[in-house]
Amino acid sequence: MATRTARRSLLPALRLLLLLLLLLGLLAAGLIPATAARAADNGSWGVFPTPPAGAAMPDRAYFFHQGAAGSTVSDSVTVHNSSDRELSFKVFATDAVNTPVGGAFALLPAETRPKDLGTWIGLGPEAAGTVTVPAKGRKDIPFTIRVPEDATPGDHVGGIVALGTAIEGVEGEDKVKVGVRRSVGARIYFRVPGPVTPGLSVENVRVKRSAPVLPWTGKASATVSYALVNRGNVVLGPKVSVRAEGLFGRTVLNRPARDLKLVLLPGQRVELTEPWQDSPQLDRVTVTLTAGAVDHPDLAAKARTDFVAVPWPAAGALLLLSGGALATWTWRRRRAQEAGLPDSFRSQNTSSRHAPSA
Repeated sequence: MATRTARRSLLPALRLLLLLLLLLGLLAAGLIPATAARAADNGSWGVFPTPPAGAAMPDRAYFFHQGAAGSTVSDSVTVHNSSDRELSFKVFATDAVNTPVGGAFALLPAETRPKDLGTWIGLGPEAAGTVTVPAKGRKDIPFTIRVPEDATPGDHVGGIVALGTAIEGVEGEDKVKVGVRRSVGARIYFRVPGPVTPGLSVENVRVKRSAPVLPWTGKASATVSYALVNRGNVVLGPKVSVRAEGLFGRTVLNRPARDLKLVLLPGQRVELTEPWQDSPQLDRVTVTLTAGAVDHPDLAAKARTDFVAVPWPAAGALLLLSGGALATWTWRRRRAQEAGLPDSFRSQNTSSRHAPSA
C-alpha cells in the first residue's frame, strides 16, 4: 500500500519532467520558434532588418555585415507602425556614437551630417521624401552599402532612423510642455576585413567624497569618476574592476571586474562613474581602476589616483579650539609671570609707561 502511495506522489513530477523533455526536443528540432529578437521600438513604431518571407517579425534586432573596400552589400530595413493611426516619417542613414556621459549607444540626429558608415548607405526610392505607413502596417525599404576604396579596416557602426514628422508635446522642466519629434533607429555593424587592433585606455581617474560633519556619526560615501577611450578599430564590450588601498597597504575596496553592458565604439570617449558606499573617513587612499574587454581577454588598461580622507569640518573646529586654548594658556602664563614680579619693578614699569613726555 505504501509503495502505491509513493508511486502516485511521483506521477506529477514524472509528467512535468516528460513535458520539459518534450519541449526541449521541439525547440531543438525548430518546431517551436525561439523568442523574437528585440528590435528598436518606442511602442508606436519600430525599425528593424526586414525578415524573410514567412519569418517572424522581427527575426533580427540589428544588421551585421562585412565587405572589403570597394565592395557593395544590399539589404532591406522595415518600418513597422504598431499604432492605430497612420504615421509619417523621415527615413535617413547616419553614424553611431556613444553619449559622452554614460556611454549609451546613440545615432546622430538628422541635422548632423555623418562622416563614416552613414555616408556609405544609399536608401532606395521608397525612402524619398516622407514615408507614410498605415496603421498596423509596415514599409520595407531596400538599401545598399557601398564601401569606399579607401575604407579603413575594422568596425564601422551606424544605423537607419525613422524620424516621426509629428511634433509631440512632452512635459519638460517646470512642467512646461515642449514640442519634440521622436525617432527610432536600427543599428548597423559593418566590418571591413583587415588588421584588427583593439585598444583601450583609462584616463582622468578622480574621487569626489561626501562625509558627515561630525566624523563617524554616519557613513561617508565617494564617487570614482573616470574616462574610457576606445583607441582601436573594433567595437569593445568594456569591463571594469576597482581596488583601493589605505595606509600600510590595507584593502579598503575590492570590486571585481564587471561587464558594463556598453558598446564602446572605435574612437569614442565616455565618462563613467563608480559609486562607493561607506568609504574611509580618515585615511590616505590609492584607487586603482583596471579596464578590459569582454570579447578581448588580453586587453587591459590601468590608471590610479590618490586622495586623503580627512573630516575637514571636524578638523577645522579642532584647530580653532586648539588655537583658542593655546592663546588662553599663553595669556594666563603671561599674567602669572607678571603677578610674580617684585613690587618695585612693577611700580617702576608702571611709572615709565605713564610718565608724560618731555
